Amino acid sequence: MSGTLDGQGGVPGAAAPVVTQRHVNADDFRAAFRAAHLGMAVVGSDGLVRVANDALGALLGTDPARLHDCPAAEFTGLREDSRTWNAYREVLAGRRARLNCTRRLRRPGGRSVWAEVTVTPLPGTRDTLLSVADISERRDLRARLRHLRMHDPVTRLPNRSLFFERLAAALAAASLAEDGRGRIGLCYLDLDGFKAVNDTLGHRAGDRLLGAVARRLRDCAAEGGHLVARLGGDEFALLVEESAGTEQLVALAGAVQAALQRPFEVDGQRLAVSASIGVVEREAAGTHATELMQAADTTLYWAKADGKARWALFDPERNAHRMTRQALSSTLRPAVERGEFVLQYQPLVGLGDGVVRGVEALVRWHHPQFGTLSPNRFIGLAEETGAIVPLGRWVLETACRQARRWQLDRPDEPLVVSVNVAVRQVWDSDLVADVAAILAETGLPPRLLQLELTESAVMGSAGRPLQQLRRLSDMGVAIAIDDFGTGYSNLSYLSRLPVSTLKLDGSFVHGFRTDEPPNPADETIVEALVQLAHRLGLTVTAECVENAEQAERLGRIGCDTGQGWFYSRPVAAERISALLGAGAGARPPAPAPAPVR
Repeated sequence: MSGTLDGQGGVPGAAAPVVTQRHVNADDFRAAFRAAHLGMAVVGSDGLVRVANDALGALLGTDPARLHDCPAAEFTGLREDSRTWNAYREVLAGRRARLNCTRRLRRPGGRSVWAEVTVTPLPGTRDTLLSVADISERRDLRARLRHLRMHDPVTRLPNRSLFFERLAAALAAASLAEDGRGRIGLCYLDLDGFKAVNDTLGHRAGDRLLGAVARRLRDCAAEGGHLVARLGGDEFALLVEESAGTEQLVALAGAVQAALQRPFEVDGQRLAVSASIGVVEREAAGTHATELMQAADTTLYWAKADGKARWALFDPERNAHRMTRQALSSTLRPAVERGEFVLQYQPLVGLGDGVVRGVEALVRWHHPQFGTLSPNRFIGLAEETGAIVPLGRWVLETACRQARRWQLDRPDEPLVVSVNVAVRQVWDSDLVADVAAILAETGLPPRLLQLELTESAVMGSAGRPLQQLRRLSDMGVAIAIDDFGTGYSNLSYLSRLPVSTLKLDGSFVHGFRTDEPPNPADETIVEALVQLAHRLGLTVTAECVENAEQAERLGRIGCDTGQGWFYSRPVAAERISALLGAGAGARPPAPAPAPVR
C-alpha cells in the first residue's frame, strides 16, 4: 500500500511516502525574481548588474532597465568604507559566502531610505544575488523607542542615560583635540524648595514646575547649544562641550540662577524656587566621567552648605581638605586599635607657689600619612562618627595608668590628671561604669582624676548626663568646666551641677598681655568670676598663660592654678616626671613644638 502526501486514507504501519525534490528551472526563477516585492539584482563577478527587478527600481526611484551594467556598489553604498568594500569583493570572487550590511540609499529629489543590503553567491554560476530591503520604518520605530528610552517623560529633556552617553563621547572627542588641550565644563544643579511644592501642591504641580524649569534651562543653553539633561528628581545638568574656560561656565551658572529666580506660574499659583549649582571646568585629557560627576556633586554640596541659591566653583584645595577629612573619619576607629594615638601632658601650676598640682592629658594622632595631628583636627570627626567613645576610653585608661605611676613614684605629692570628656561619651556610653572599671584596674584613687567638659556641653544638662555627673562626683571624681566664659554664660547651672573647678577660657587671659594697653574691664570680669567661683566653693584655673606678668596678675586676683606655655608646652610623660623631680617653682625650658598640623 502507499499513503497519500496529505495523509488522507493512510494505513497505520504503512511505510512513509517517498517525496522527490523538484528543481526550480530558470523560467520559474525569472518569474519569481520579477514578481518579488523584495528589491533584487543579479550581479556578475565584475560587480556590474546583469538584471534588476521592478521592486529594486521602485526602491531606488528609477527604471530597473537603467541599472543594467551599472556597478552595484555605487547605488548600494558598498564602497563607503574599506571593510565592507573588501568583504563585497570577497563575495564576488567566491571566497566569502555572504555579506549583510545596512546602508542609507539616496533617491532622486534628495530623499533617502535606510536599507538592509545582502549579497550571496548564486549556486551553479559565477554571479551573485543582491537583495535590498527597505528598513526605514523599522529604523524609525527603533529611533522613536530609543528617544523614549533616553528622554525624561516629564520635561522631554535627555535623561541620565543619554547624558552620560554624551558626556563620555564629549570627553573622548575633547581628549583627541589637535593640541591635546580640549576642555569640558559642567553645571550641576538642583532646585531649592522643590520638595515643599510637591508636598503642598502635589506631584502634578511639581511635574509642571519641572517642565517650566526645563524650558528656562533650554533657553539659557540655546545660544551655546549645550546639552541640558534631567538626571532625576529635581537635579539637572548643563554639559558644555569644547568649553572656552571657567568664565564661560560661571557666566552660564549666573544666567541659570537669574532665569530660575523669576517666579513661575503653575496651576494659577505663583511659585518661587531657586537653584544651587556646582560648577566644574577642566581639561578633558585624563578626566573620567565618574571623576567629573564626583567633583560636580561635591561642588553642589558646597553651594548648598554655603547658603543655597548660589553657585560654587570646584576648588582643588578645598576638595583636598574634604578628602583628607573623609580619610581621617574613615580611619579613626582602626587607628585606635593600631595604637596610633599618644598622650602628652601639660602642667597645672599653682599661681601662688609655682608647685605642679596636676596635668591635663592631651591626645595626639601619629597618622602614617598626615603626620602628627592635634586634637582640633580629629576630635570633632570622632564625635560625629562615634569613634570618640573608644578613643575617649583609651585616653582615660592611658592617663589614669600614667597618673598611678606618678603617684607610686611620689606618694607624698599627689598629682591630679585632668581628662577631657566629650558630651557624646556621656550619652553613648556608660561613662560611670567605664571610669569605675578603669580606676579599679589601674588602682588610681578617684580624687586624683578630674574630668573636663565644655561649658556648652553641660549647659541645660538634665536626665542621663546630669545623673552620670552626679554619680561620678559621688565616686570622688572631680568635674571641671573647660573653656568657661565662651558658652551661654548662664551661671545658674553652677548651683545644680557637681562642678569643682572652672577653667577660664584663654580669651580672658589674653587681656592681661603686657604688649597691649591694659583693659580694666578684663581684669574686673575675671576678678568677679573668680570671686563668684570661690563663693560657690570652686577652684579656678586660668588657661593660656604665656608670661610671668600674666601669671602674677592672675594670681593676685585669686586664680588658683595656671596652665600655658609659660610653664610648659604639652610634653611626653617623661618630661613631666623630670619637672616633678626638679621641685617647686621649677619651670623647664619649653621644648620645640612637634610638627602638629
